[in-house]
Formats: sequence, C-alpha cells, structure tokens
Amino acid sequence: MGNFRQKMRVAGCSELRVNARTSGSTSSKRLKKARKSEVNFLPDFPEGKAQSDLEIERSAMVSEMKKRKVDWKQIGEMMSNTFPLRRKEIVEDEPLVTQVKDRWPALFSERQIEAEFARLTSVDLKGSFFAGLDQYLAKFLELYKAKNGIVDLTRLMRCLNDDATDDEDTFTRGMKVGVVMVKDGEDIIDTSVVLEEAVILSDLKDIPRAFALLMGLLFALNIDYPKELRYTFEVIQKVLMNIGGGQCSSLVHGFRNRLLRKTM
Repeated sequence: MGNFRQKMRVAGCSELRVNARTSGSTSSKRLKKARKSEVNFLPDFPEGKAQSDLEIERSAMVSEMKKRKVDWKQIGEMMSNTFPLRRKEIVEDEPLVTQVKDRWPALFSERQIEAEFARLTSVDLKGSFFAGLDQYLAKFLELYKAKNGIVDLTRLMRCLNDDATDDEDTFTRGMKVGVVMVKDGEDIIDTSVVLEEAVILSDLKDIPRAFALLMGLLFALNIDYPKELRYTFEVIQKVLMNIGGGQCSSLVHGFRNRLLRKTM
C-alpha cells in the first residue's frame, strides 16, 4: 500500500501530495484528509490546466460577480472549472472565512453553496436535509427536549428583538458557528448564518434553510465541527442527512437507534 501511495504521489495525486509534505515536516498540522465523508475532497487540476489558468478564470468570476446583472449560468461553469484550485487553497492554506469570501464571492451565494456541497459529496444539500426533517423532526425534537446532551440546538442559535440596537460585532461576539434570528414579537423576520464571529449569509427565509446552508458552508470551507457541538453536527450530518452514517461514534449511533425506534 505504501508503494502504491508513493506511485500516486509521483503521478501527481493532490491529496497524497499534500499529505506527503505534512507528514514529512516537523509541523504539528494534521493530515489533510476528508473528515466528513466527502467523496471529492482534494481533486487534481484538469488535464492540460495549470494553476495560472484557473486563476485567470477565478478573476473573471470575481469580475462577473460585480456586475449589476450576474450571469449565474456562467458563474456556475466558472465555479465548476475552478473547483480544484479552490479546494487547494481552502485545504492547504486554511484561510479565514472572510479571506475566502474576498477571493471566491460566488461561493457564498445560496445556489453555489448547494453546488459546492454536491461537488464534494455527490449529495443534494437541501434535498437530504429536508428529507431528514420530514422523516425525523417530531421524534428528533422529542429526544432534544429530553435533554439527552447529544443535540444541543440552543448553543447554535441566538435570538434578537427587532428593536435591538447592538451592532453586528456585538451580537456575533464569541459565536464561531451558528444561526441568528431576528424576531418581531413572535414572528421571525430575518435569519442569518454566522461563521468566525461574522455574518456570512443573511435575509434567509427560514431556520431550516439557514441550518442547511450552514452545513453546506462547513463542508465547502472545510471547517471542523466545534468540539462542544461535535455530536450535534454529527447527528445532523449522519442521522438527519444520512451522510457517512456508517462511521458514527458510539454515542451518535445510540442516538440514531433510539430515533429509529421512535419512528417505527
């Protein structure tokens, strides 16, 4: 197996090449490998294309995004073509979310979050999320209310009143990953996704959509699940969305079994 991996590195396989550099250095950085059951984690550049070629296309994508009327079909083609360059930057360089947003603004549109998730997993983001909600929501909430300690949605969400005067830096402070709701009385009038203490997406229609897009961004940006929320996200990914369910921790596996018993 070692000889096979060496031959693949010589042939230019991206994932093995970057891990050869990591494991051979004195750095404490972890191996760059898929951690959320991605099937297309670190693809090679297309045959006949160099990094400079993809960089030219990336620059064209940024220019297109600045237009008053964006050609989303063209954006989709550009984002598909530059996927290997984007993954190389995100996986190898581990940039801040704001830096990724500057270089890849189209990635933070709803349609491209869905497209990137499909490129990475071959799974429909909203389709898998909403199908899981339809199947499990009632029993999911029942187990959540039982305060089992596995799914802690309250730590993922913050709620503001419409008359709140705090600026964005104040209400996102300390929030590495989460969803913020703005309410007018009992009505939710805005929902936003927060990453690294900054609002990344806003004006979302509802909470389920916000959670689905949050999951999509965590995959697209190669962000680890926060340690204190690991099981919450594992339940959403592996139970609700049925992605990588065969690799559940014993705690999440037990939760899934209880959930399945309640839906039978």
